[in-house]
Parts: sequence; C-alpha cells; structure tokens
Amino acid sequence: MTPIPVIIVAGFLGSGKTTLLNHLLRNSGSARIGVVVNDFGAINIDSMLVAGQVDSMVSLGGGCVCCAVDVSELDELFDKLAHPNSEIDVIIVEASGLAEPKNLIRMVVGSANKHITYGGLVEVVDAVEFDATRTRHPEVAQQLRLADLVIVNKADRAPASVASLVNEVRRLVGQIPVVATTNARIDPTLLFDRPKRQKEIGAQLTLDDILRDDHDHSAENHRHLHDEYESVSFASTAPLDPRALLELLEDPPPGLFRAKGFVAFAARGENRKFLLHKVGRYIRFTPMRWAKGEQRGSQLVLIGTGLDVDAALERLAATVHDDAEPLHPQTMLGIGVYV
Repeated sequence: MTPIPVIIVAGFLGSGKTTLLNHLLRNSGSARIGVVVNDFGAINIDSMLVAGQVDSMVSLGGGCVCCAVDVSELDELFDKLAHPNSEIDVIIVEASGLAEPKNLIRMVVGSANKHITYGGLVEVVDAVEFDATRTRHPEVAQQLRLADLVIVNKADRAPASVASLVNEVRRLVGQIPVVATTNARIDPTLLFDRPKRQKEIGAQLTLDDILRDDHDHSAENHRHLHDEYESVSFASTAPLDPRALLELLEDPPPGLFRAKGFVAFAARGENRKFLLHKVGRYIRFTPMRWAKGEQRGSQLVLIGTGLDVDAALERLAATVHDDAEPLHPQTMLGIGVYV
C-alpha cells in the first residue's frame, strides 16, 4: 500500500483555508480526499461548509488540533481515514487559524501510522490583510518559513500591490515556492497525484461527483490551472551518485515543491531500488527489491512553481555517475539518514 500523503493547510483566520479546501474537493478528479477539519469555536461552521463534498471526514470542534489531541489521538483519526477499505488517496488537515503549524508537522511526521506520510505544509496568506496581520502577529514570518508552499490568496483584491507582496514573501521564505491566487485556485496536481480509477457502471453519483461534474463545465475551470506549475521528468539507465543527488535535494532549485520517483545508486555492493519522496524540506528514501526482469535505472519527477526547467535538468544530469568504477559504500551514509 502506498503511504497516503497528509497535507496540512494553515494560515491566519480569514485567509482562505476553507476556500482552498473546497476548491481541491471540487477539482480532485478521481482522487478521494479525506478531511480533518478542526474549528476554533463551539460551532462547527467550517465543517458545514465542506459537508457532503468529502469521502470521509473527522471533525474536531471546540479547539485546535495542536492543543486538543496528542500524537496517539491524531493517529486514531488517521486510522479511520487511512484504512484500506476507505480507499482514500490524500488526507488534508485544515488547521485552525490559531493552530501552531510546527506542532502539527511534528504530529504527522512523528505518527506511528505506517499508512501515512507527510505531504507538506501549505500556508495561505491574505494579500489584502498581510501587512495588518504581520503587525498583529509578528510570528507570521516564522510560520511562513516552515511552509513547503505559500499561497498568496485574494490577489484580485490587491492587483496593484500583489507583485510586490509576492516578492516580499519570497524574500522571507527563500527557495520555497510562492503562488498568487484568486479564490485559492491552484491545480491539485501540484499537491497530490490523481489515481486512475474507473467508476463502476451503473453506480449512483455521490454529491461530490455532482459538484465536480457541475464545476467541470464552468468557465472558471477552463483557466488552465496547470499553467501555474512546472513538472520536470528525468531518466537515467546509469546509476546516480548519492552525494550529488543529496546535494540537489537538500539545496533544491528555487520553487521546487515535490520530487518523486525511484533511484539506482552507484555505490559498490548497492543493489537495492530506492523510492524517493520529497515535499518541501522533508525527504524520504524507501529501499526495495527490483522486480524480476525490471530494468535497473532511475526515473524522477520534480514538481514546483517558477522552476527553471533547463537548470533543473542540468542539475539532475550532474547526479549521473558515468564512471565504470563504482563509488565507495560510504557515499551511501547520507542517504541512510533519510531512510
């Protein structure tokens, strides 16, 4: 079973987190999304907004995730959503506007549930209220630096200043991708993979199917959301230098959000296949056996916003070990940190 990515959506109150969630639900294609909605308050308004559009939902009312549950309790919620019978492809945790993203990340990364994996922190910023929010909450800069993707939302309401705001956010976060949006519209493919799934003949349409079908015919949906991100594919039959690949992953091209694929390394005696999963700063290698008759090599895909495709391909090509003499086994030590 492929681990299910858990994506944390955070941001201060009113920034557009629920708008983003609803957009992802209506544009998920064949992907089944499990949602953990937690509202800071006794009335679960946000849960009502997404009710009927999700395949599974666990709502936490009366408090934020970081102070209402510990790791073991969060695992119970993930167990419900990540159970094989649920056929969930991605889990989205919509954090309260007052939730602490660092604690949420620790909960997901530290979870003992083997069926989930960290899918990144998406921080939503209100383009209109950013300066005021930053004045009231100086810690906003620190939260932005934790993000794996920053969405500058409500760009249509601040057209004259949005470019300078995006540049200011990029100054704060460095290489982290930043996307300016209206109504939190981003292509879900930037965040998670859409599986190939066929609907059974004669199956009854669910409410979310109807919503998606209606949305698919709207003019808004024809705005080619995929133009907002770039995808770089790379393949090599020659094995890769583990140190060179780690250098690329730890110091990635600006705008890189995700990297995935499998790798063959050029270290002496290393015969395993390594699955790579990277989102933001989080890197994981999973060693596996090559299937019988499978051609050994490496195939990687980089996904991000504002990527320099040629520069990314050049850096990927530099990881190839063309020498017939294999590398010393100690070159794998850095990889081991992320296994």
